[in-house]
Amino acid sequence: MDFELSEDQRAFADTARAFAQTELAPHAAHWDAEAVFPREAIAKAGELGFCGLYAPENAGGLALPRLDATLVFEELAAVDPSTTAFITIHNMATWMLGTWASDAVRDEWGPLLASGQKLASYCLTEPGAGSDAASLKTRAELVGHDYIINGSKAFISGAGATDMLVLMARTGDAQSGASGISAFAVPAHLEGISYGKKEEKMGWNSQPTRVISFDNVRIPANHLLGREGEGFKIAMKGLDGGRINIATCSVGAAQGALTQAQSYMQERKQFGKPIASFQALQFKLADMATELVAARQMVRLAASKLDAGARDASTYCAMAKRFATDTGFNVCNDALQLHGGYGYIREYPLERLMRDARVHQILEGTNEIMRVIIARRMLDGDAPEAIR
Repeated sequence: MDFELSEDQRAFADTARAFAQTELAPHAAHWDAEAVFPREAIAKAGELGFCGLYAPENAGGLALPRLDATLVFEELAAVDPSTTAFITIHNMATWMLGTWASDAVRDEWGPLLASGQKLASYCLTEPGAGSDAASLKTRAELVGHDYIINGSKAFISGAGATDMLVLMARTGDAQSGASGISAFAVPAHLEGISYGKKEEKMGWNSQPTRVISFDNVRIPANHLLGREGEGFKIAMKGLDGGRINIATCSVGAAQGALTQAQSYMQERKQFGKPIASFQALQFKLADMATELVAARQMVRLAASKLDAGARDASTYCAMAKRFATDTGFNVCNDALQLHGGYGYIREYPLERLMRDARVHQILEGTNEIMRVIIARRMLDGDAPEAIR
């Protein structure tokens, strides 16, 4: 068991850190304050391969392990969790299309998405189907050589500003549950697709979030991903990686916050000496660092399990998502507290990092649902030995 990164992995991380400092750091506060979706910066990330990190090579991606992808996402998120989180969602959608699309769709869209020239949204959640994703109602009916799609999706990142929608829709009857769901690649600007108002959010302001409505939207049958009835399986496979991605964004946000707090403690003076000399604050910084390292290692363990195709990879992904997103938010909050009143104003990045990190405890499956997933596995007879 080797916890050290290889030279190639360090090179990926260094490249991502340099990109974050030059292309994200000068603009992140403006993008947040003005709700700007930075397509140009995301396209530049695509030029480095960051928009198709683990997409298959035949779709234009780098086909990297999920572990390597976490190194890139963490460095980007340390500066701008909101924009990075969209890049991770785009990576997930690009991987799904590249893995399950027909040759024609993959050849047309894969290289465009993997390069960041075109962007993708992931469409699973509905107004009445959040944690209970298997109850979704959006329908896709096969009529001749086309599917006709009707329904709506909610809380879709990038909606209205992206070019491709990876969509989960019901092809079975209303009682078919998870087995009646199929996945589709839907170009985002077809006739019959409409977008709701841009939601005003607590964080994640550099990416738009909207409802998407589908009114007799027609797509060719070859835009089906995989086979009919495989959509829920595809969605869950996507979410295993998505949970690692969002957990990594929390680790990155926390690292950015910890770095800010450590520097501030050396500079800020009270009662005639730096606040770094106060033992209570030293203990707080020590706890923040310890919990952050634990979260990072759990995320990397889960990514390694997923890369290896381990039987319990989904359980480890749920554990990592639950632990890292809770820890990430707490570290950001503690870093803000160490800054006192300055942490609460926008001149410092702490309040932005904390706002962006908060939603990570909700999306890609709430942390309560993560506990359900973990508990179900832990109640199996072999779990105490298998999960350790």
